[in-house]
Amino acid sequence: MAAPAAPAPSGHDVARGVRNVVFVEGVRTPFGKAGPKGIFAETRADDLVVKVIRELLRRHPELPPERVDEVAIAATTQIGDQGLTLGRTAALLAGLPKSVPGYSVDRMCAGAMTAVTTAAGGIAFGAYDVVIAGGVEHMGRHPMGEGVDPNPRFISDRIVDTSALVMGQTAENLHDRYPEITKDRTDAYAVASQAKYAEAVAAGKIGPELVPVATRSADKGWGLATADEPPRPGTSLEDLGKLKTPFRPHGRITAGNAAGLNDGATGCILAEEETARELGLPIGMRLVGYSFLGVEPEVMGIGPVPATEKALKRAGLTIDDIGLFEINEAFAVQVLAFLDHFDIKQDDPRVNQWGGAIATGHPLASSGVRLMTQLSRQFAERPDVRYGITTMCIGIGMGGTVIWENPLWTGETK
Repeated sequence: MAAPAAPAPSGHDVARGVRNVVFVEGVRTPFGKAGPKGIFAETRADDLVVKVIRELLRRHPELPPERVDEVAIAATTQIGDQGLTLGRTAALLAGLPKSVPGYSVDRMCAGAMTAVTTAAGGIAFGAYDVVIAGGVEHMGRHPMGEGVDPNPRFISDRIVDTSALVMGQTAENLHDRYPEITKDRTDAYAVASQAKYAEAVAAGKIGPELVPVATRSADKGWGLATADEPPRPGTSLEDLGKLKTPFRPHGRITAGNAAGLNDGATGCILAEEETARELGLPIGMRLVGYSFLGVEPEVMGIGPVPATEKALKRAGLTIDDIGLFEINEAFAVQVLAFLDHFDIKQDDPRVNQWGGAIATGHPLASSGVRLMTQLSRQFAERPDVRYGITTMCIGIGMGGTVIWENPLWTGETK
């Protein structure tokens, strides 16, 4: 008697190869100062996202809108004009076909980074071919923590220290843990960040990725936002030495050595590599790997260190393989803790070549794609560099790191 035929393999039995994910291009709005006098004070958060999506499609007419498989948009405070499943609503408002789905993401400062990595996982698995991912934060309309109700057990059960819920206090705690990172060092780092940013703008390095945004206010009427509002060109050590330390008497964290409260949106196109080539989309970077890791919430700024170690280990790389670093500057002390850990000099030219969030601003959930956009543009100028990373600390004690490969690498050096 013949043996029965073997059952057809199920989806779980079929081997799936991981597909290459590429970063096509990123854009962003100018970043504004949060508050009633900021450039976006009377501009809706979802309209900032719409501007970004429309600009990506305008720059890439070779991408049929119906080929977009998903829209993932992050926001930390998901209420008001940052709520209502922002990825879907912004996609509709931007004119994408109604067949294009969307969703929202929240991982605080790493929201856009998580939108990218989550969507990239879908591309690698074969669920998507093309995705738009990004983030927005309108801290003028929705200050961090608005409407939240932290469980009292966090404090009563001593799960976290009370300082864990105030980011500036966690940065002061990081100074306590690493006393060799003095206020003088953080102020010097901040001055350098402002100077590098100003030089990058003057040289045309920062600007091409910006999306002009029409603005309106009752007292100023109509306007056009074309440049970042937060930078303070010409900042000196003497200037920073006069600033108050709001999180602790005689502390070390000031408005000068930390990112400000800001409004802005970012977005990028991600694609499966062969799909990008089929459509004629440019390939700015190739995703190598990523990791997120938790740390003590009281010193959340150290998060990028173990996240980077984990990402490098999984990718089979070392810190010496990395030729460019884009580190989010939530606080200067957090960047210096990362550099000190990996024995990288404070003025290493590989680090934040065009300045960082201390100058340009940090609209929380949007910043991850700003880092990626800058790294991609730097790769285009540096075919001698093969690998770069984007990394950031995350509120409530986390870090996130993404490793990227330069598709233009010549093979001559790392």
